[in-house]
Amino acid sequence: MLKKKSIFILFLGIMLGVFVGTCGSVFADRDNGEVITDSETLPFEDLRTFTEIFGRIKRDYVEPVSDKKLLEDAIRGMLTGLDPHSAYLIAEEYQELKEGTTGQFGGLGIEVTMENGFVKVVSPIDDTPAQRAGIKSGDLIVRLDDQPVKGMSLNDAVKIMRGEPGSKILLTVVREGEEAPLKLTIVRDIIKVKSVKSRILEKDYGYVRISSFQSRTGESLKEAIAELKKENAGNLKGLVLDLRNNPGGVLNAAVEVSDAFIKSGLIVYTEGRIENSEMRFNASPDDVVDGAPIVVLINAGSASASEIVAGALQDQKRAVIIGEKSFGKGSVQTILPTSNGAAVKLTTARYYTPSGRSIQAEGIEPDITLARVKLESLDKSEFTPVKESDLSHHLSNGNKRDDAKKDVQQMDKDKDKEALDLKDYALHEALTLLKGISIMHK
Repeated sequence: MLKKKSIFILFLGIMLGVFVGTCGSVFADRDNGEVITDSETLPFEDLRTFTEIFGRIKRDYVEPVSDKKLLEDAIRGMLTGLDPHSAYLIAEEYQELKEGTTGQFGGLGIEVTMENGFVKVVSPIDDTPAQRAGIKSGDLIVRLDDQPVKGMSLNDAVKIMRGEPGSKILLTVVREGEEAPLKLTIVRDIIKVKSVKSRILEKDYGYVRISSFQSRTGESLKEAIAELKKENAGNLKGLVLDLRNNPGGVLNAAVEVSDAFIKSGLIVYTEGRIENSEMRFNASPDDVVDGAPIVVLINAGSASASEIVAGALQDQKRAVIIGEKSFGKGSVQTILPTSNGAAVKLTTARYYTPSGRSIQAEGIEPDITLARVKLESLDKSEFTPVKESDLSHHLSNGNKRDDAKKDVQQMDKDKDKEALDLKDYALHEALTLLKGISIMHK
């Protein structure tokens, strides 16, 4: 009798909570003169079904289950049923999320989502255990140690993968093109993400790699560009911006990075159902590379904030985008803290590029598509092609120059060029394109 009374009180409490939550909006709509449809009335039958199932679980399930766990699981299910990115975060998970946006957290170093009940890798993070172990964008994780992923929530799977630094975990991975699942052992570590790295590729041409978008990424980018200019003893003739396997991050950071290269116009806008979900971001009149041409590298692991940057630079004709079609995560998640110290991560809007393209489930199409290839150096022949300079009694060039010094410099350049070809084909193509654009704009 007592249990039935508790269930009845729970039912009344749920109905009262839904009534208060929904009727406020209903009354507001009435004040605005709008017609209230049947879809906005309280679903009493569904609520009664919920409490009936709740009662059956409490009474008949093989093991006792606390009210707190059942209600928490119900909330999780309600959110994960909406889309792969909405979620309920308990206090511990909420704290881990905040740590991730500031650049240091524990785990494997992968950005993940759910697909058909399995954990799908959006992208591995640079210089992390996952990347070093060979995890790739698009991998499906089907087992964590001996535990099947099927049936887990994304939060549960992430919790298992995080673990203690120094401990090992065995991931069973299904990868497109592989006949059998792969087993990869990864040692957990403290993940310290340096979101911006840079270097001079060759004289006058810079390279900036953004691995994720954190709160300080925009500022770090400007510092990196200033250092490249200093190292080059002047302005750059071109820049390669590498966003491959960048899973995204903070929206404001993506806006700051885009704004660093665009002098005017729209960067990105969002649209949703609630008023504060509609935002527009415009560029300020400055360009950190002073109008120098930019080539942006993307691939299937470029998602969310990195797609915002690529889309903005592409639509504003500020950069050439090359590589693979991006991931296609064009939704905005808002973190809503709750009274119990937890939070709700709720999808509240969609991203749109300046031209009005929705990124969601479509991604960014590169201007120039590159296949995933790996180059191999041909065996050197014993014979080299005969040149004019090899012929007997050939005429001299006629220009006074240090031939030996020039030849050594050219050999060094050819050696570096070959090394870049073999190490990173896409980056080599980006640099080649960048140099071609620079020549045409002299």
